[in-house]
Amino acid sequence: MGTQGELGILMLDTQFPRIPGDVGNAETFSFPVRKHMVKNAYTRRVVLEGDTSLLEPFLQAAEQLQAEGVSAITTSCGFLAMFQKELAARVHIPVFASSLLQVGLVGRELPEGQCVGIMTADSRNLDHRHFRGVGIEDIPKVVYGMEGTHFHHIFVEDTTDLDVELARQNMVDVAQRMVKEHPEVGAIVFECTNMPPYADAVSAAVGRPVYDITTLANYMMSSLGPRNF
Repeated sequence: MGTQGELGILMLDTQFPRIPGDVGNAETFSFPVRKHMVKNAYTRRVVLEGDTSLLEPFLQAAEQLQAEGVSAITTSCGFLAMFQKELAARVHIPVFASSLLQVGLVGRELPEGQCVGIMTADSRNLDHRHFRGVGIEDIPKVVYGMEGTHFHHIFVEDTTDLDVELARQNMVDVAQRMVKEHPEVGAIVFECTNMPPYADAVSAAVGRPVYDITTLANYMMSSLGPRNF
């Protein structure tokens, strides 16, 4: 099954900074990664436009990563949940296109009456296409986005002037508003792969566990490596 322990990452065509914790920063992971940038897969096309003409380029890129020997494939944008089924069908190695795959597991772990809080780069455009892609249409959830924040300015508008502390405060503010308006939120899943650097701050601020692309990647890759007991 390829080079054990190497994760292939299908990358959007972006220019914003990728700090440790971001899926596009190799220091984020304890295992090797191999990145493949999908040309012209701009953030606006994936997040704002839901451009399905990008499906074939992503499928071809997945095939290329498989040929290069990776053990599993993920992506640098949770909105690619809409391509999960097609990507998984195209290659013969595990594919987890979006952190949103965790919503089903997390939702079923929560007590009755609680729901999953999804934090996303842009809540206006995260909809049934993405939920259907990862099979979470029927999971109780609320969705809050980063529209109108510095975080959105950087990671959706694809700009380079990242203020890490301001982005962290944006994340905490949105999470606090979500749990204040929906105290039934029992756990949080970050859709956006640029959000993990702020997971600890969010969890501490709202007292809920936080799941993101790094928790999913570590879970998936741990099943592919040696486990000596």
